[in-house]
Amino acid sequence: MDALAGLLDGPRARGAFLLRMVMEPPWAVRIEDRAPICLLSVRRGTVRIAPPGGGEPVRLGPGDVAVVRGPDPYTVGDADGTAPHALIGPGGACTTLHGRPLSPDMALTVRTWGNAADGGTAVLVGTYLLAGEISRRLLDALPPLLTVPADHRTGPLLDLLDAEIAQDEPGQRVVLDRLLDLLLIAVLRAWFARPGGDAPAWYRAMGDPVVGVALRLLQDDPARPWTVASLAARAGVSRAGLARRFTELVGEPPMAYLTAWRLAVAADLLRESDATVEAVARKVGYSTPFAFSAAFKRARGVGPQEFRAGPRADAHDLPDRQQSLP
Repeated sequence: MDALAGLLDGPRARGAFLLRMVMEPPWAVRIEDRAPICLLSVRRGTVRIAPPGGGEPVRLGPGDVAVVRGPDPYTVGDADGTAPHALIGPGGACTTLHGRPLSPDMALTVRTWGNAADGGTAVLVGTYLLAGEISRRLLDALPPLLTVPADHRTGPLLDLLDAEIAQDEPGQRVVLDRLLDLLLIAVLRAWFARPGGDAPAWYRAMGDPVVGVALRLLQDDPARPWTVASLAARAGVSRAGLARRFTELVGEPPMAYLTAWRLAVAADLLRESDATVEAVARKVGYSTPFAFSAAFKRARGVGPQEFRAGPRADAHDLPDRQQSLP
């Protein structure tokens, strides 16, 4: 499992919040929900996004897709300079800038929200609520705001997502989650593959015929007692050759990468499952809970139990978004 797959694996990809926002200009919405990642795609009209942390607004036209990284706030509106009239906070709670609830006034139909049912601007919004250690390896490689123009890879997925958002059938949430997953993968692939794309080292190394094999072996089976020699044998090269090429392309030696990957997987297991520390240790390749706890504390500054009990953004800690926004 690579970090792109890890972003969409397990709880991180479930319960994503999706809606169609329909607006008649002038309009602007301030987003302060602190979600780790949000996708927006224009279906009709145009949109301006003022990126997190400031900077020049970015224009989106029909079919374009933007990915916004949280937790910093940002503004989405019809034009540069339009003052926000609504605020979306944690849990999807929608209010005026002065705190008056707006959701009842702006609920249009199933998963459709806005100020006019036939407004000139329609935007699909998909928000992931959870971020784990594995996904952070990917998210840290992305800018606060990225955009991908309309193309043949994302267009069909957007059409399907748009059609499904209007449905209210059994299993609908699962269908929407999976479509959003596919759209996010298509967008990130396009972003990293663009001319001059600054993909992270591990992502580029996946395409190498030698290092890519070793990376997949480590990620798919972190519990195995790998050595550089055993990896080299599976990749069909010498031990020295693999060590040199792996370090050159990934930026760290194979065993250092394996340790970091094991601890990232372990961190997600601690937060997202009820497995004991001993069970987590075995699952990521440590022979004893003591060895695992010592390695985890060196890397994270706290032991596994303290990490598990620490604060986190969890779907159960947030209000039901379907009640806050339709």
